[in-house]
Amino acid sequence: MAEPAPHPRDVYDWRGPDAPERAFIDALERGRLHHAWLLTGPEGVGKATFAYRAARRLLGAAETPSMGLLGASPSDAVSRLITAQSHPDLIVLERAVVDGKVKKFISVDDARVLPEFFSKAPSRAAYRVAIVDAVDDMNINAANALLKTLEEPPERGVLFLVSHSPGKLLATIRSRCRRLPFAPWKAAEVSAFVHERAGVSLEDADRLAAMSGGAPGRALTLAGGPGLEFDDMAQALVHGAPPPQAELQHLADSFRGQPGQVRFELFFERLGDAVRGHATGQGNALGSAVERWASLWDKLAAAPAQADALNLDRADLFWSAIADLKALRA
Repeated sequence: MAEPAPHPRDVYDWRGPDAPERAFIDALERGRLHHAWLLTGPEGVGKATFAYRAARRLLGAAETPSMGLLGASPSDAVSRLITAQSHPDLIVLERAVVDGKVKKFISVDDARVLPEFFSKAPSRAAYRVAIVDAVDDMNINAANALLKTLEEPPERGVLFLVSHSPGKLLATIRSRCRRLPFAPWKAAEVSAFVHERAGVSLEDADRLAAMSGGAPGRALTLAGGPGLEFDDMAQALVHGAPPPQAELQHLADSFRGQPGQVRFELFFERLGDAVRGHATGQGNALGSAVERWASLWDKLAAAPAQADALNLDRADLFWSAIADLKALRA
């Protein structure tokens, strides 16, 4: 299994398009740097990586052209402080980890530190910088607290707001930011990227690229986890010989508890994609069977959110899906 994807603060090279970095540099050099940047696009396309690259530039890291337009060396003093999460002019808001569990939201208490942070003058650099990764994770109270900071732009302060679903944000937040879009990568680019970074075979790299939806970070995360294993199992359940009962039981047991949530969501994603392929004619479903496969696809897509919102037992939902599959294949 490949190593987990690195945190964006630890990524220094840039393989994505130059357009976002050129737009940011142009604004900086022309003295028209906006106080808030809304970085939009699918999760895993490099938005947070860009935010850290831009932060290094604003905080005074020396330019390193070999690392891209906003490149900085990992050995630069600014880079080392950011990697150590100890730069006094940078604050990062992300979902906290408490007792080994990742909180569901960025809380209002987290967001309330922003006004105090920006009320102080930069101590080492020309700017103070905040990164919110992701602003989608803020609950409504936290979003309103952030809005107060946006309404009173801090002098020599810049915010980078990472958003995977900007349409769900408060319109007042969107209107106070300059949007910088990040497009999905081409499948061949993602495949080459994950083959190089994760050391997987070319065949597996192509599969991971197809699963990623054009997001290289997503492909790395899948490579570092059970993505391929779950995809194989999903395909077997839909198209081939189902895995042994003991293997299915072991999988169901792994969904229990807080650590099982990510595994549950990933498996249902892979199973949903396999069912979708059947429902859209990539499999052998014909006639009225298509509607039944499409109905199962809808059910699988909704299951993770329902399990979370209603506190349903994930293993029970899994066995229900297996029963539905057996009935369709009978």
